[in-house]
Amino acid sequence: MSTQTTSYPKEKIKWLLLENISEKAVQLIHSNGYHHIKKISGALSEEELIHEIKDVHLLGIRSKTQVTERVLKAASKLQAIGCFCIGVNQVDLKAASEAGIAVFNAPYSNTRSVAELVIGAAIMLIRRIPDKNKAAHDGIWMKDAKGSYELRGKTLGIIGYGNIGSQVSVLSEALGMKVRFYDIENKLPLGNAIAAKNLKDLLQHADIVTLHVPENATTKNLINKTSLKNMKPRAILINYARGHVVDLEALKKAILEKHISGAAIDVFPVEPEKNGDHFSTPIQDLPNVLLTPHIGGSTEEAQENIGEDVGIKLVQYLERGISYGCHSIPAIGLPPVEGAHRILHIHKNVPGVLGAINTQLSKHKINIVGQYLKTNDEIGYVVLDVDKKLSKKALELLKEIKQTIKVRMLY
Repeated sequence: MSTQTTSYPKEKIKWLLLENISEKAVQLIHSNGYHHIKKISGALSEEELIHEIKDVHLLGIRSKTQVTERVLKAASKLQAIGCFCIGVNQVDLKAASEAGIAVFNAPYSNTRSVAELVIGAAIMLIRRIPDKNKAAHDGIWMKDAKGSYELRGKTLGIIGYGNIGSQVSVLSEALGMKVRFYDIENKLPLGNAIAAKNLKDLLQHADIVTLHVPENATTKNLINKTSLKNMKPRAILINYARGHVVDLEALKKAILEKHISGAAIDVFPVEPEKNGDHFSTPIQDLPNVLLTPHIGGSTEEAQENIGEDVGIKLVQYLERGISYGCHSIPAIGLPPVEGAHRILHIHKNVPGVLGAINTQLSKHKINIVGQYLKTNDEIGYVVLDVDKKLSKKALELLKEIKQTIKVRMLY
């Protein structure tokens, strides 16, 4: 990890970490010289976050806190947001991009935790353990092999063959399962997995269906009345992806009609804000159903990995301008340059900005030691290494460029 000093004193840089972010992240931030860290155990409402974020430079959240456009407008000093989880859908990325705020996440760090829980849920459901467990707790002895099966030889259908889906594929084959997968993109099969022709083809062949897709317009209610009817009779459904992917009312009907023999659901369209809050879903009190409170990636190992991954990304962006893995500004990563000061310039991506930057600096005889530009459709990101003697003047000149969103001197 870099020990590079920043142009802004580290003791004045404020961090706000919400939702019980791993202590590993806090230790990493401390070890890099940052000690102004405020931790809040739960999520914050929009109004609470607007109040808290006014003087914050770095924000860390998990999946509950919603970073809206209103929040970002109130965050006048905010440089970056770390989503200590897989997704970034809780952040208004368009507003973050327009404000020049970097948004990072950890897309791979809890992959193993989710994959293991999917396999565990599959075993519990195919053996009808939820019903037997409830009976035992109610004082009823229910030793029965009827409707209870082994995973070996069964077909697992994986919808979404990305980081988690592909690891579930490997684990399930190790247990002797056959694997079919469906993804909107062409993916290289692992092991003996077979790509399904389409979603219907997968549903018709799978004994167990597991979902690993993002939440967007194309995946909302992907599993609905029609797709449930396409599933094999007595099949099992597992959703550890996103809450809006399954129509829960349709699933309830399919379970009560005994077309679906079991389900494991970890994510819901509406989830409580904090532990202890009331929770309600249409599929409560149904036979052979496992309900868990969005804990697919909630293991000590996963949270430590996420804490380290996102923590490193935030520190490297703050100290060196490295934006690899960022969702709101283009990805750049350059090593430090000796004998120069580094300035970051984030601007609207319109023709002529780079020319204006070079013209302004050359007009004032400011030597550019190194320069790198990366753009996307909306945003341009320039890293400039300039002569130390003239760096303060360069900073002021860059602020005057018409399309400037944010300018920051690193060191």
